[in-house]
Amino acid sequence: MKVHGSWFMVHGSLFFLALYAVLCTPYPAFAQTISSTELINNAKQRDGKAVVYVGEVIGDIMVRGEYAWLNVHDGNNAIGIWIGKDLTKDILYTGSYKSRGDWLEISGTFQRICPQHGGDLDIHAQSIKKINPGRLTPERLNLSKEKHALVLLVILCLLVILMPLKRK
Repeated sequence: MKVHGSWFMVHGSLFFLALYAVLCTPYPAFAQTISSTELINNAKQRDGKAVVYVGEVIGDIMVRGEYAWLNVHDGNNAIGIWIGKDLTKDILYTGSYKSRGDWLEISGTFQRICPQHGGDLDIHAQSIKKINPGRLTPERLNLSKEKHALVLLVILCLLVILMPLKRK
């Protein structure tokens, strides 16, 4: 019986040590991205928590000292991002009528009512990762509008020519 007890002591201790190592070893946590709608609708629950947000950079990058503001649109809403100026150096395109913006994955802290920024809802970013690069979008002429403009020009020319004749 004593042999059996010492076997359990040795192997049982190893078992619990292995179990402890598996359960308590820090593994990288892969955060799931959150939508702007989820952030807005559940702002109270998410306030002050770490979030991962994905979207297209739109508008201008507004530099404020060592930091910058970005607006990032996920297809539904845009969220303001407060970020270190040095993290913006890899952003080449911002969404506008002339271009599609870079798509970023932003990791940071969500602020429902940010005391630092006048009570605005924003994310204070710790890191960004470019998911898809932006690009220029060529402007296309709308030929139907061109034809309408030509017809209106002809009508205007006729009116200019015929108006003086009507006065006589």
